[in-house]
Amino acid sequence: MEPTPLSESVASIRARPTRALPSPTNQPTNQSLHSKQSLEAESVLLHPSRHTPARDYSPKSTAQPLFDLCPVITPHHLPSTVPLPSPFPPSIALRSARRPPRAFFMSRERRLPLVLALAAAVVGVLAVASPRAEAELQVGFYNATCPIAEGVVFAEMHAILHEDPTLAPSLLRMHYHDCFVQGCDGSIMLRSRRGTAERDATPNRSMRGYDAIERIKARLETLCPLTVSCADIIAMAARDAVYLSKGPWYGVETGRRDGNVTVAEYAENDLAPPDSNIVDVKTFFSVKSLTAKDIVVLFGSHSIGTSHCEAFRKRLYNFTGAMDQDPSLDARYARQLRKLCPRRGGGRGRRAKVPMDPGSGFTFDLSYYRHVLATGGLFQSDGSLLHDPATRGYVERMANASSPDEYYQDFAAAMVKMGRTDVLPDSLGEVRATCGVFVD
Repeated sequence: MEPTPLSESVASIRARPTRALPSPTNQPTNQSLHSKQSLEAESVLLHPSRHTPARDYSPKSTAQPLFDLCPVITPHHLPSTVPLPSPFPPSIALRSARRPPRAFFMSRERRLPLVLALAAAVVGVLAVASPRAEAELQVGFYNATCPIAEGVVFAEMHAILHEDPTLAPSLLRMHYHDCFVQGCDGSIMLRSRRGTAERDATPNRSMRGYDAIERIKARLETLCPLTVSCADIIAMAARDAVYLSKGPWYGVETGRRDGNVTVAEYAENDLAPPDSNIVDVKTFFSVKSLTAKDIVVLFGSHSIGTSHCEAFRKRLYNFTGAMDQDPSLDARYARQLRKLCPRRGGGRGRRAKVPMDPGSGFTFDLSYYRHVLATGGLFQSDGSLLHDPATRGYVERMANASSPDEYYQDFAAAMVKMGRTDVLPDSLGEVRATCGVFVD
């Protein structure tokens, strides 16, 4: 598939009509209240102090999982220094009132003000009692309907990443890809028999973690049927993936609804490719109301995970179309990459996975910024952060920071902001029993 020019891509995003979802599928969408159920989880000592391993550009073995240093806890057992969700606001009790019998016998002049007052009261009651007219996200949204939701997600995530630590960066990436395409609505989970779903698009063909989200959803359905949306599960799983990679814990706003429209073309147009320059990156992110600071902060997600050679091969062998190399790429680092990813790309080069942050590929820390400042990063888009004064300044500050505290605060704020992108209101969204249903 030929890449879409940036100008056409952005124009298509802005000109895209407001989505109108088709009639609901045969999946049940009603929500119900459920009795509180507790989730038991084992609590052990927190991991030791954070550290950055010695730098090495060769891929690291995952023989020793990151969970040797991670806690086995639920958010309800987190240390006092970790912010916990605030209680869900108490429900509003609606009281009925008798209509004064005398109103029927009043004159028209005296009856009209009373009728207007009663109409206003009815409108106010309906506004409170009816479903939300627009999306209202809040930390602890499920405290009343499924208080164990976040604990269940965390426990399942701990088990999932204990079995396969390499899923952590993919589940973090899934949240980003979900929010940037039609908003944070879980549509990345939908499937198409004709290969036209978001997950079939080129940027998502290497995506992993769909089964992990379905596993969490299935567990929640046994405890709180038709209550927790797939979009919220993706958002919570991304947060837990960061925390279990020794990153920050932050409160996730929940209350999203799931969409039932998925279009591969939207993913092709809305996601910035890895060979984007800083102008392209800022354009893609500005469409989602994200600033230059949000860009450089969210790019810190590349602190964990690996990439296939095809995502950066052009940077090594044909940067400008003249069979050349990106001059901004560190020469020593480029030689290492060429060994891992030969020019022809067959055999070992096709299967190779290169760490995005060498030496610290499964630890969420500041090492990524040091790597970008020293080498230009793995992707052209990573190196492009050095070509803008605002983003370069942040890279330099984080690369020389003695503590990750500032970055952790900025990352939490940027993730919450991104998680609010084009959230569906109740009238257009649903909560379905299975995330990956077929749409055709």
